[in-house]
Amino acid sequence: MLDKYFHLEELGTNVRREVVAGMVPAYATAGALMYVAVLMLGQLTHLHWDDITEAVPAVVVLVIMPFTFSIANGIAFGFISFVAVKLLAGRAAEVSPVVWALAALFALKFAFGI
Repeated sequence: MLDKYFHLEELGTNVRREVVAGMVPAYATAGALMYVAVLMLGQLTHLHWDDITEAVPAVVVLVIMPFTFSIANGIAFGFISFVAVKLLAGRAAEVSPVVWALAALFALKFAFGI
């Protein structure tokens, strides 16, 4: 009954899965976020900080993740900002077609909820 009311089958889920997911408090994901943050911070030493088109997207990722409580959102905004910064700097040719496609898909997701 609830499946039909909330259109859960169309969303690829069911009542049991939603109840179990709802029982996980937000602070339970903090450990995973902290672990990913430590792994990412370790990689910052390899970043070319003198190249603004490389540094800005990295900072965007690091800032967005904790504010949205989502690793995926941080990475998505990183792709979008990477393409945007390279485009604004006149270095769009340095961006691979796959990164362009991912950035476009992420932008559509955030703009239209696709």
